[in-house]
Amino acid sequence: MANSSGRRRRFGNVRQLASGRWQARYRDPLSGEMKSAPHTFDTKTDADVWLTTIEAEIVRGTYMAPDAGKVAFGPYADDWLKHRKLEDRTRERSESVLRLHIKPAFGAGTLAAITTPRVRAWRTTLLEAGVGEPTVVKAYQLLRAILNTAVDDELIRRNPCRIKGADRYDVPERPVLTVPEVYAVADAIQPRYRALVLLAAFTTLRFGELASLRRRDLDLTRCVVLVRRAQLELQDGTLADKAPKSAAGVRPVAFPAELVPELLHHLEHFAGAGQDSHVFQGPRGGLLRRSNFRDDWTAARAKAGVSGDVHFHDLRHTGNTLASSAGASTRELMTRMGHSTTRAALLYQHMTSDRDRHIAGKLGEMIRQARRGSDTGPSGT
Repeated sequence: MANSSGRRRRFGNVRQLASGRWQARYRDPLSGEMKSAPHTFDTKTDADVWLTTIEAEIVRGTYMAPDAGKVAFGPYADDWLKHRKLEDRTRERSESVLRLHIKPAFGAGTLAAITTPRVRAWRTTLLEAGVGEPTVVKAYQLLRAILNTAVDDELIRRNPCRIKGADRYDVPERPVLTVPEVYAVADAIQPRYRALVLLAAFTTLRFGELASLRRRDLDLTRCVVLVRRAQLELQDGTLADKAPKSAAGVRPVAFPAELVPELLHHLEHFAGAGQDSHVFQGPRGGLLRRSNFRDDWTAARAKAGVSGDVHFHDLRHTGNTLASSAGASTRELMTRMGHSTTRAALLYQHMTSDRDRHIAGKLGEMIRQARRGSDTGPSGT
C-alpha cells in the first residue's frame, strides 16, 4: 500500500510505495495527464530533486515528457517519408535505403533507444559488410534527417547522429576522355548510338536529358540543343519525363558545328518521325533505357581500347573539362551543365549565349584537329 509523502508540494507529488521506494508524479503541461517518473527512487529527497528538475525544464521551455522517446522508430520513419515532398526517384531511393540499411538496425526499437554509440556501431557494421561508402553516407544522412524531425517534434532531446565526417565522402576523380578517345568509342558503338556519344561529350547533357530530347529541341542552324526535361527511370522499369531539378536545368546548350552532319545522319536513319518524336530511341524503336544501352556502351568502350571503368556519365565530366580548356569560365560551365547554387545563374544565360557558341566553336577546333586526316564519316565507315 502506498503511503503519503506528507507535506504537499507546490509542483507534483511524492509518495512512498509498499516496497519502501519513492514514486514521483506530476501533471504533464502538454497533455494535462498525470505522469510518473520512469523509475522509482531510493529516497524521498531523490524524488523531490527529480521533480524540481522537471519543473525547471517546464519553466525554461525545454521540457520533454519522459515517455516521449518511446515512439517506435519504424512507423515514425515511414510516416516521415510519406509526408516528405520528394521526386519519384529520390523517394524510391530513400525507401530502399530505409528498408535495406536503417530499419534492420533500428526499426524494431524506439526513438529514445537510438544513441550515438549505436549509430556509430551501425555505420561501422555497414561498411565492414561491404556496403558502398556512398550508400552508407546516404543512409546516415537519411537517419539524421528523420531524427532531426523527432527533435523538432520534441520526442527526443537531441539528434544522436553526431559522428564527425559521416555525412560525406571523398568522391574519386572520374576519368576524362580525350577527343580522339571520344571518337574512338563513337566509331566502335552501334551506329544508332554514335550521335548520342558525341552529343553527350560535347554538350555535357545527362543521359536522362538526352533520352528525353525531341526533334524540336534540336536547332541545327544555330547549333543549339534546348534542354527542357529529363527522362526518369524507376526501379520497376517505369519511364517518365520530369522537369529539371532547378530552373537552371532548362537551358540552351551550343554544340560544335562539326556535329551537324552527324546529327543529320542520325535524324534521317534512327530518330522518330515528327517534331515531337524522340531523337534517341532504343534498338527496337522504343524509348531509350539505360538497360538497353549499357551493354553497347561497355562493348564499344572495350573495342575502342579505352582503359579503366569509364561510365557513360563520364562523358559529361569529359565535356565539362574540354569546355574549361576551351576557355569557359566557372559561370559559363555552370550554365552549360545546368548547375546553379542560386537563381542568379539564370541572369547570366542571355549574357553567355554568344560565349557559349564561342565555346562550341573551340570544341569544334579540337574535333577538327583530332579528326584531321580521318575519312570516318557519320555512319562510321
